[in-house]
Amino acid sequence: MPSLADRPDAALAAKLDPIIDSALAEGRVAGAVALVARGGAVAYARAAGHADLEAGRAMTRDAIFRAASLSKPLVTAAALALVDAGVMGFDDPVTRFLPDFRPKFGEAEPPITIRHLLTHTAGLSYGFMQPEDGPYRKLGVSDGMDQPGLSFAENLGRITEAGLIFPPGAAWLYSVSMDVLGAAMEQAAGKTLDDIMAERVTGPLGLADTGFHVADRARLARAYGDGPPPVPMGETHVAPFAGLSGIRFAPDRIFDPGSFPSGGAGMACSAPDFLAFLEAIRTGGGGVVAPETARSMMTNQTGDLLIVTSGPGVGFGFGGAVIADASVAASPLPQGSWLWGGVYGHSWFVDPAQELSVVLMTNTATEGMSGRLSQELLAAAAQG
Repeated sequence: MPSLADRPDAALAAKLDPIIDSALAEGRVAGAVALVARGGAVAYARAAGHADLEAGRAMTRDAIFRAASLSKPLVTAAALALVDAGVMGFDDPVTRFLPDFRPKFGEAEPPITIRHLLTHTAGLSYGFMQPEDGPYRKLGVSDGMDQPGLSFAENLGRITEAGLIFPPGAAWLYSVSMDVLGAAMEQAAGKTLDDIMAERVTGPLGLADTGFHVADRARLARAYGDGPPPVPMGETHVAPFAGLSGIRFAPDRIFDPGSFPSGGAGMACSAPDFLAFLEAIRTGGGGVVAPETARSMMTNQTGDLLIVTSGPGVGFGFGGAVIADASVAASPLPQGSWLWGGVYGHSWFVDPAQELSVVLMTNTATEGMSGRLSQELLAAAAQG
């Protein structure tokens, strides 16, 4: 996919620059890259602050970040490409590909489908959303950002033993389902998830900085936790979040070749790569998925199920949430917007009606995902 041309909008910069300046001045983030594409061109691009505060290394537009949940739409697109190709189907039971993956709900073993995994309706959870004395925590289920060296087989076994929170299809809950999906994709395609991504998504789109490994360590932004000032993450880091039990990070996990490729949180990417991906989906799939499949990614797939992380008026498509009813959604984004974020400090949205794609990547968790910076910048970008 050809790179997007720069077409700077001074009025937009006048709105967005002060928001970023304030976040830096107040020590809410160490550094940030913000990109806004409108009508197929980059209307705003800014790299600000530091990729590494202690080393004095300035943030650059092509900095590489640990992607966290920005991995999800990328891996979702690869899964949908496999569906388009007939390699796997939405209604296929996961046991077709992972025969031993049979978590129970009570005494029952209800079937989980590929669609359930894609839409977070499988009945699974994330450990950070469960109590410390619950099975996810006790069994050491990885959320895909911790426990370097942990294998697919071991984590799948722990998830199976932890069991289901509810019967598949009965509710929505943010979960490790994308990690289970990644393992199923490997079995369906007979290739590693890394190779599937290169063949189906990153290769065709020319996303050289996106993958389960860091393409250029010299451009990797250091990971920080919220301050102020931002706190450098050590070997491990626990970030409190929304009154839950804490999100656990191991920033160097991505360097351990034994770590399973987490389809939910394990990739690295740059802001220009991610913007190019969003624009490919917005404009019809970019040859990665069929145009109707691209549209389905940005369309609510979960009906009236409550998206507990987002509240009323929001549904879930494939790879991100969808503003289904802007009149009741607690979001400034327009009806039909497709959006999500990443807990290492990232936010994004696409407004198909306005031909608008917005990417904010920071190296500070969780301010760049759910703090004032992301809230204010996305709202201002949506207003144009």
